[in-house]
Amino acid sequence: MGSNSAMAPHQDHEQRLTNLEVKAAFSEDQLDQLDRVIVRQQVQIDALIHQVRALRERQPVAGQADIRQPSDDLPPHY
Repeated sequence: MGSNSAMAPHQDHEQRLTNLEVKAAFSEDQLDQLDRVIVRQQVQIDALIHQVRALRERQPVAGQADIRQPSDDLPPHY
């Protein structure tokens, strides 16, 4: 019975080590997934910034709106 009590702490350490290795592997996987999400979000942010800049370039500056002529409102057959 003396040898069984000596094995129990060793087995406990092995189980704890195994649990820590599982947690470390899980954490590493989670970190990889989060890294991929961040990269994807940065690509989306960059695309949105580009779109906003393009829209700003197309929008007339305040106070410099196109001056419409009354003839602009006439139907095409006039």
